[in-house]
Amino acid sequence: MAKAVTRSKKLKYTFSLPTINSEDKGNTRPIALSKKHNMLESPWRDVQWTEERRTSLMKTISSYKPKHQEVNQTRVLLLGPVGSGKSSFISSVQSVFNGRVTNRAMVGTSTTSFTKRLQSFNIHGEKDEAPTGLVLCDIMGLRDEDMTGLTLHDILSVIKGHVPEGHKFSPDQPVTSETPGYVKWPELKDKIHCLAFVVDGSKLNTFTGYKSTFQQLREHISDLGIHQVALLTHIDKISPDTEKDISTVYSSIHLKQLIANVATLLGMSTSYVVPVKNYAAELDLDTNTDVLLLSAVDHILQYADLYLKDVPLSTNN
Repeated sequence: MAKAVTRSKKLKYTFSLPTINSEDKGNTRPIALSKKHNMLESPWRDVQWTEERRTSLMKTISSYKPKHQEVNQTRVLLLGPVGSGKSSFISSVQSVFNGRVTNRAMVGTSTTSFTKRLQSFNIHGEKDEAPTGLVLCDIMGLRDEDMTGLTLHDILSVIKGHVPEGHKFSPDQPVTSETPGYVKWPELKDKIHCLAFVVDGSKLNTFTGYKSTFQQLREHISDLGIHQVALLTHIDKISPDTEKDISTVYSSIHLKQLIANVATLLGMSTSYVVPVKNYAAELDLDTNTDVLLLSAVDHILQYADLYLKDVPLSTNN
């Protein structure tokens, strides 16, 4: 059995205003500031904040088909600390297609994980049409100390497709071949095809104890050939600018540095990290929020397809 992940030494995350790290390690460049000292002159990622873009993304996701003939639906596992926004992301994405804000995935607000079981959610097309080619999988949240029953071994068992739907995780009962419903010989369709780390941007300075956890997870998951991305949540709570207008996310100096810090925490390039705003207190949908959510889903699916394209057909075909 794999050893449970351990804590690392705490690190400090700081935000540097004079320069911002570029994509190339070790390189820095001056910031081009707008009249607002905390905003860039132009966004560093181009996004079309329009209803047309929202509609286009919805059509792309609704018509999505996995790039492998043995897989009807791409399975994406959301993994992150307790309260990072995994369940809220699932509900928010489905809300976009429902045309109204709903909470399909049960969302908790406490410091303990509300989700205890492996739960898979079909993302249905607009107005509850047939399921799309995407399934978002929710799992117990991580903790930086004992992980409250969710071990590296259990996570890898989920990714490999051994864990049955609805399995309840327990600290003293790790997944084994004796687990009820255990899938001994999982097919490709049973496995996870992409993993999305979910990190609460408003609490990043409290996640320093997760650095070793995240990077150990990434090492083992990468050995399986699974691509990983990161979702930076609660961006509306990080900056007054994004709180007022979510479309300023890629013009905010603070957000750009925060994305770079998340990439450092996870040990990945900033190109894998995308910000999102989940629906929480809102009763109505917002076009800019929808564009950000749908862009994140599209980003995930691209990496899922990279994995599926490299998987050969089984010998039975």
